Amino acid sequence: MSTLRQRFSRWVQSQTIKGLTPGPYDLRIRKDLRVPMDDGVELLADLILPLGSDENLPVVVIRGPYGRRGPVAGPARALAREGFPVLFQSCRGTWGSEGVFTPQVDEQRDGIATHRWVRAQPWCAGPVVTFGASYMGFTQWAVAGTLQRDEPSSAPDALCLVTTMPDFGVVTWDNAAFALRNALGWTQMMDRMIHRELVAVVLGQLRPDPRLRRAFDVLPLRDGDVAANGRRVHWYQDWVEHERLTDEYWTRQSHTASVPDVTAPVYMITGWYDIFLPWQLRDHAQLAEAGRPARITIGPWGHLSRAMGAPAVSETAAFLREHFAGGPADRPAPVRAYLTGAEKWHDLRSWPPAGVTAETWHLHEGGRLAADRPAGGVTGYVYDPDDPTPAVGGPSLQPDSGPVDNAAHEARPDVTVFRGDVLTAAVTVAGVPVARIGFRSSQPSADVFVRLCDVHPDGRSMTVCDGIRRVGGVATANAEPPAGDGFREVTVELWPTFHRFAAGHRISVQVSSGAHPRYARNPGSGEPAATASVTYRATQEISHDPARPSHVDLPVWNG
Repeated sequence: MSTLRQRFSRWVQSQTIKGLTPGPYDLRIRKDLRVPMDDGVELLADLILPLGSDENLPVVVIRGPYGRRGPVAGPARALAREGFPVLFQSCRGTWGSEGVFTPQVDEQRDGIATHRWVRAQPWCAGPVVTFGASYMGFTQWAVAGTLQRDEPSSAPDALCLVTTMPDFGVVTWDNAAFALRNALGWTQMMDRMIHRELVAVVLGQLRPDPRLRRAFDVLPLRDGDVAANGRRVHWYQDWVEHERLTDEYWTRQSHTASVPDVTAPVYMITGWYDIFLPWQLRDHAQLAEAGRPARITIGPWGHLSRAMGAPAVSETAAFLREHFAGGPADRPAPVRAYLTGAEKWHDLRSWPPAGVTAETWHLHEGGRLAADRPAGGVTGYVYDPDDPTPAVGGPSLQPDSGPVDNAAHEARPDVTVFRGDVLTAAVTVAGVPVARIGFRSSQPSADVFVRLCDVHPDGRSMTVCDGIRRVGGVATANAEPPAGDGFREVTVELWPTFHRFAAGHRISVQVSSGAHPRYARNPGSGEPAATASVTYRATQEISHDPARPSHVDLPVWNG
């Protein structure tokens, strides 16, 4: 037991905000305020008040499902120590709040009721803003645009969005591939929280969970929740049953369409290895196109990187003071982005930056990657769902999602590698690399997984970014139909990146058919993912036809 206590103590310490100097104010906390919803359900919230503050700063509203105390409340307490009153509310069905937790579904109506209630409280005499990471960012998007359009007097006066997005369906079914590790891992954690199995939650943070590891291999997918937690979880069943993002189940949860309706100032922070990065950058682009460019910081971080905690709080506080308390404008440009490979920050007027041009790199038979068009041929490999191509690194809900060495992974027979010549000058990529692969499978359905790597002179092949696309599945049965020879052009958008390939390095592209358990393995049959239980080996082929060559378009920045 002492060992468990020691591990728990180390885990709690690891969740503190590293590198952040606490603000000057002491705190008073009013616990378990009961906030009424429109249907009579009451949600619990804690009010964290800075003592002695006369700055008249806005009230910060945070809504989330992970509790209101302990490590998860660190950013809330840190903002209160900076002088901001903070209301931290637990979502419906979590941590004492009444009702049933159904992820995403109730956040708009509950969020709107909460904002109306906050505006009516005696401790709220001015602006109301929102803050939070991940799910706590989704709850912000759920209300902001709708309130701004329909009830502007209740709309938040600013949004502070950390590693988040307004539509969790598109990350759950990423280009029709089921994001198994995140979806099932998060389901296990949340279901255990709801059932107050808190020891299991803590242990799951300290070490790999053997039940979860075994559950990743369970077919059909709909049985994964029982394997992980011993019971059905209603939302997980809904997720695996609804492969099409056009289903009403997903569209009613999506708030992407209301992003341009947000007129309040927006601050965002994210990382190049975050699970929500592509969509958060699209939200940023939507706001910019609507004439409301958001302030955004993009660092060398993953979803749970501790190094992001301090800037998330300090930049939020500075942003809010600038807009509501006459604080200084300390940003020379709206975009602050970290250039990996050069390990340097850049202040930019926009993202992607000006001066980006597309350069096409072709995949050649024999594993060469070059600008010239290929002469022909085919590269083949066999994908076996019973020995699926494993995930090596990549964005996840793990604490460390940064670059990893792919050298051993690339030796697998089901991973094809195309490598460029040694660079005589540095190449900087800024934006979204797009792969267009001439692809043929012996089975009705297959996945195309593409990864861009930076090959160092010592032989390390380090992850830059990647992406996946499923063809022939329930959601993609009629997309990208094959030509007469069976080949189809499969377009795969990789994760956005800002990376410098140094002189002396080489650019490398992997093509394979999976990254398990990050994405659920493709059984090959094209049957619904929830119920498919029989697996089929597939012969996969990549075309090097000069008339329609497989290639990757890299957004090269000359800034």
